[in-house]
Amino acid sequence: MTTETLTRPPVAPDTGGRPRPSKWIWTWLYAGAFAVAALLLVVVGYLGAGIAGGHVDWMELLTESAWSPTNSVFGGLAMIYGTAVVCALALVIAVPVSWGAAVALSEYLPPRLARPLRMCVELLAAVPSIVYGLIGIMVLRPVISKIADVPGGDSLAAAGIVLAVMITPTIVAVSVDALTAVPDRVREAAYSLGLTRREVVRSAVLPPARSGMRAAVLLGLARALGEAIAVFLVVGRADGRLPTSFGEFLDSLSHPGQTLTTKLAGPEPVLAGTSGPYFAAICGLGLVLLALVAAATVWGTRGRDRGAASERPLKFRGTARLRQQRDRLVMTLRLGALLLPSLLLVGMLALLVTRGSSAFDPSFWFTSATGAAGGGVRDQIVGTVLLIATTGILALPLGFGAGILIGIHASERTARVLQTVTVILGGAPTILLGLAGFVILSTTMGWGRSWLAGAIVLVPVVVPVIALTTSARVRSIPAELTESAMSLGLTRAQYVRSVVVPYTWPATITGLLLGLARAAGETAPLLFTATVFFGAPMVPSGIVESPVQALPTHIFTLSQDSGDPQAVTQAWGSAMVLVLITAVLLSAAVALRNRFEGERWTT
Repeated sequence: MTTETLTRPPVAPDTGGRPRPSKWIWTWLYAGAFAVAALLLVVVGYLGAGIAGGHVDWMELLTESAWSPTNSVFGGLAMIYGTAVVCALALVIAVPVSWGAAVALSEYLPPRLARPLRMCVELLAAVPSIVYGLIGIMVLRPVISKIADVPGGDSLAAAGIVLAVMITPTIVAVSVDALTAVPDRVREAAYSLGLTRREVVRSAVLPPARSGMRAAVLLGLARALGEAIAVFLVVGRADGRLPTSFGEFLDSLSHPGQTLTTKLAGPEPVLAGTSGPYFAAICGLGLVLLALVAAATVWGTRGRDRGAASERPLKFRGTARLRQQRDRLVMTLRLGALLLPSLLLVGMLALLVTRGSSAFDPSFWFTSATGAAGGGVRDQIVGTVLLIATTGILALPLGFGAGILIGIHASERTARVLQTVTVILGGAPTILLGLAGFVILSTTMGWGRSWLAGAIVLVPVVVPVIALTTSARVRSIPAELTESAMSLGLTRAQYVRSVVVPYTWPATITGLLLGLARAAGETAPLLFTATVFFGAPMVPSGIVESPVQALPTHIFTLSQDSGDPQAVTQAWGSAMVLVLITAVLLSAAVALRNRFEGERWTT
């Protein structure tokens, strides 16, 4: 009897489940990072080319207050003064309220209450800047006119108050993140010593969080420096006003002024042409503004963790009764500071609902505009959606690639440089983007007013938001997940495609929606490149000389005719439609954030 040895036939290895080589990954990632740097270089290059095309007397530009193109006098000191005054006034109002609200959200309220209140503060960020300007025209200017007894109410004070409201959500959000990053063991150690809540916050929580809270202020300052349209509508735009005494300084607050952004947002950049000393002086103002934004951004993002190592000794001051009274007083003030943004949001929504009631009429959404201020906003809605959708398609791959490269592949020093460049691009004044798009796309390339040109100039608004949210998500990938992927023999490219991209995708979509919510309300870039007030078809048929109508520029044009009741009604209705669109985008972003990021983002 013979026996056979059973042998198993060789089986080819199953490669169906193994990720395929993904060499294209690095091309995509580096293209995204290159695009971020290139977009910033385009703005700087545009300003540099304009300066090189004419002569700029920098001493005159920085020290002379008079601005008279007909006499070839280009002094920007009064505009620099106006920028400094409105930004300082905005910080004086916004910082105490924002810091108090952030501490209340982080240290005083349970998550079930902090979550909706933080949502209210974040919804303020969804209100487009043109809507803030409209509210400033219709509500704030009459109040200042009555209090200061000046006609009109256009003033530096009005601009400062509008900016204070606009930067409050930024300061609150970044400050809350800095406070919640403090470990709970620090609080527990302080409470174990018998300190009151005020003393715990002051002595144990604020020292390590102080660097991040200062960063919040400086990032808010960068936003204030770059805002154009809201300030343009309420500041009055008076050249050459520079006080020489403290009394004149106080008086100047209630009178019209001029800032760097309002000068750039006015008609002069178009009237100055594309070369010569006039245009060079305009570009010089833009370079000064960009330098101020870059300085504020770099100072705001550097050294956030340095404060974590500094600790103050925990101190008891006063009797137990006096300490408890102080604790209750401070708690009341901080909770009151938190209620202010919430009440402000409720008031703004009530104002929009009452004055923009036409937005609740379906015919307002589905009929086209007629005449100067009649009909609906169908064409404007279609144009806005077209611009947002095209911007999203262009910005998503670039921001996603840059964010992954910053978070996973670049060295620490390179990642820091890329992140700083990304933040500076995000803080760059959109009016500069519009001017660069006007010269490069509309004039040099011959596109004229084009919807595609408008979408392209909005890409730098969205890309930084996507890149920063993606890089933050990448850095939160658990170490064990990375180790498991590498132990399976995956290459770095395969690891990025199979692990990093699926893990970061929800945060990327959140960043995309947040960026599009901001882009939906941008007005300054579109005024120069893409939109007209009337006469454009609902859907463009080409690219060259194919403008569209859009809600932000529609509101901007109507709001300047505040003496016409029909125009005012149309502006409020259009503002309500725009707020609803941006609120839907932001609500979707918050829902995704809460779904995929967990309690860390909401407490």
